Amino acid sequence: MSAFWHDALVVGSFRKVPLNTTSLIVGDFGAAAVLITFGVLLGKTNIHQLWVLAIFEILFYGMNQAIGAGILEAVDMGGAMFVHTFGAYFGLAATYFFNPKKAMHDDESRNEGGYNSQLIAMIGTLFLWMYWPSFNSAMAAPDQQQRVIINTILAISASCITACGICRLFYHRLHMDVVLHATLAGGVAIGSASALIVTASISMMIGSVAGIISATGFLVLSGFL
Repeated sequence: MSAFWHDALVVGSFRKVPLNTTSLIVGDFGAAAVLITFGVLLGKTNIHQLWVLAIFEILFYGMNQAIGAGILEAVDMGGAMFVHTFGAYFGLAATYFFNPKKAMHDDESRNEGGYNSQLIAMIGTLFLWMYWPSFNSAMAAPDQQQRVIINTILAISASCITACGICRLFYHRLHMDVVLHATLAGGVAIGSASALIVTASISMMIGSVAGIISATGFLVLSGFL
């Protein structure tokens, strides 16, 4: 879909979209944006509404990427702007079109993670943590990939450590929900600049700040929101 909008808005003509590794990675980025949006709306929508939402989101996702990367030539190596930020704000905007009274508030326990669900989520987060450097470096040039991988590893390591520190500060123990949410915050935060930053201290600083903001926001703002 992003190739469609790129041809329409940037090139001014249409062509067949080749099915290769690059196009599959671009499709994976689009799927990631939809999954991030789903995270905002889970528990408030049914499967049919999510299906319709995904169709419309992919259309706007491709248009947004074509304008940002194609026309404005913005640098976003890891998709922090075009994938993660877009998916989050698209989901936030979509909440205005759903009735909050129909959300699953009749049984609050249904909105909380149990031991088994958190265990499965932790395994998934662990896999994401290991493969996030390849996610950020997938579209990088050969001479940039090593830099992107190193910067991403430093950032996600810093966000993981600071998230655990915030848990100790608030709860005096590790809180699984906070760790699951904040562990990958560093990899997301450094995504756009992962090919530009060349110092380890800045990469770790970005990851640390992302981990602190994510963990604190989950603990402090969740109840308010």
